[in-house]
Amino acid sequence: MSVENKTKEQRKNKSWQMPDTYVIIFFVVLFAALLTYLIPVGQFETKDITYVYKGVEKSRTVPIPESFKILTDDNGNSVKNGIKWFEPGGGVGIVNYAFEGLVSGSKWGSAVGVVAFILVIGGAFGIILRTGAVETGMMAMIKKTKGAESAIIPILFALFSIGGAVFGMGEEAIPFAMILVPILIGMGYDGITGIMITYTATQIGFATSWMNPFSVAIAQGVSGVPVMSGAGVRFSLWVFFTTIGIIYTWRYAKKIKKDPTLSLSYESDKQYREDFKNKENIEVKFEMGHKLILLTVFLGMIWVIYGVMKYEYYLPEIATQFFVMGIVSGVIGIIFNLNNMRLNDIASSFREGAKDLLGAALVVGMAKGIILVLGGSDPTTPTVLNTVLHGIGNTIGSLPAAVSAWFMFVFQSVFNFFVVSGSGQAALTMPLMAPLADLVGVTRQVAVLAFQLGDGFTNLIVPTSGCLMGMLAVARLDWSKWAKFQLKFQGILFVLSSIVMILAVMIGYN
Repeated sequence: MSVENKTKEQRKNKSWQMPDTYVIIFFVVLFAALLTYLIPVGQFETKDITYVYKGVEKSRTVPIPESFKILTDDNGNSVKNGIKWFEPGGGVGIVNYAFEGLVSGSKWGSAVGVVAFILVIGGAFGIILRTGAVETGMMAMIKKTKGAESAIIPILFALFSIGGAVFGMGEEAIPFAMILVPILIGMGYDGITGIMITYTATQIGFATSWMNPFSVAIAQGVSGVPVMSGAGVRFSLWVFFTTIGIIYTWRYAKKIKKDPTLSLSYESDKQYREDFKNKENIEVKFEMGHKLILLTVFLGMIWVIYGVMKYEYYLPEIATQFFVMGIVSGVIGIIFNLNNMRLNDIASSFREGAKDLLGAALVVGMAKGIILVLGGSDPTTPTVLNTVLHGIGNTIGSLPAAVSAWFMFVFQSVFNFFVVSGSGQAALTMPLMAPLADLVGVTRQVAVLAFQLGDGFTNLIVPTSGCLMGMLAVARLDWSKWAKFQLKFQGILFVLSSIVMILAVMIGYN
C-alpha cells in the first residue's frame, strides 16, 4: 500500500469509529428519557394464570389487556412523568441509570443476580485456567485431532442447540466458551466461530424449542394454549434452523481457516493465537492432575445440566456449582503442583477471572437502567413501557391475519431489546398478543411462535443481553465487531422467520 493510500485509510479510521457498547446504551437511555416527556404513562390490572407443566401446576402473574388505562390528573388530562436529570433518595434519574440498574432485581434475575452470576463464573474459571489443565488438555486434543477439526463444528453446534431447546441453555454456555474459544483459535479458526458454535447454537435451539420450560411452557401457559402442544412443527423448525446455523458456521469457519486475517476478530484473537504458537512446539505432559481437573469440570457440567433439567436450578444454584468446581480444581492444582500453584493463587486467579468479565457484568446493569428510566416493567405501575405495549397491540389488531402475525414477530424482536428475559417477556407480552390473535383470526399457537422466534434470534445481537456480552468478553471481542458480523446472519434468520410466520398462518398452526 502506498504512503498516500495509508494516509487515506488512517483518516477514514479516524473519521468513523463504531460506538462502544456503553456509549450506545447511554444514548438509548437519553432516547428513553425523551419518551417519558412525549408519551403518557399507563397501567394494567393483573391476574394469576395457572397452567400444568409435567404434572405440576404453575402460575404467573400477567396483565389483563382490557384493563389498560392512561393515568390522568384531577383535570382529566393524561399524565407524562418526564424523568429528571438526577434523582436523590434512591430514585431513578437519567444519570442514576448505571447504579440503579446494577442494584435492581434480585438474585433470581436481572440485574444484580445476573451480574453476580457472571462474576462468580468468571472467577471460578479463572481458578480452573490458572491450573493450566485446560490449555494442556487443549494442546493434547489439537495434536490428536489434526485433519479432522471440521467435524467438531457440526457436532458441537448441534449439541449446544439441543441444550438451548431442552432446558433453555444460555448463561450456562459461558463457561463452555471459556474452554472452546481458545481451542478453536488454536485449531486455526477464530473467536467468532467459538461464539457461533456455543452461544448462537443455544439461541437457535431456544428460539425453536418444543419443550423449554423457561419460554415455551410459560408462553403457552399464559396464552391458554395446551403446554408443549404443537411440538411436531417446532421440532421440524429446530432441525431446519439448526441445519442453517451449522452450514453458515461451517462455511465461515472454513474461510477463516484458509485466511485468518479475514476475521473481524483477528486482532482480538491475537493473545490466544500467540499463546498457542508459543506452546505449539513444546512437549505437552498431560498428567494425572490435569486429567482430574478436566474430569472435575466434566462432572460439574453434568451436575449443572442435571440440576437445571431435574430441579430447575437457576442463577444462584448454577453459580454455586461452578464456584465449587473452581475451588476443587484449585485444590487439585495445589496437590499436584500444577503451574507451581499455591493457596493464594486460588484467591488471586478468582479475582483475575472475575475482572475479565467485569465489563460484561456492568453492561447488564446499564441495560436494566433503560427499563428503569422508562418506569420499569411492572404492569401495575404507570409507565411509558405499558403505554407503548398497549399501543402496539392495538395497531397490530387492526391488520390482516398474515400481516398481524408477522408484526407480532417484529414486535417481539424489538421488545427483546428492552426485556431480554424470555420468561419475563412472555409474561408481559403474551397476555396481550394471545387475545389479539383471536381478534385478527390467527391461532394463539402462532402468537406463541412469534414470541419464540422474535425473542430467541435477537438475543444474538442486542447489546442489552448480559449473556451475549459475557460471551463476547470471553472471546475478547467488541460488540460492534460482533454486530457487523451478525447483521448478515440476522438478515437470513429474519427472512426465514418471516416466511415461517406466514406459512404458520396459512396452515392454521394449532
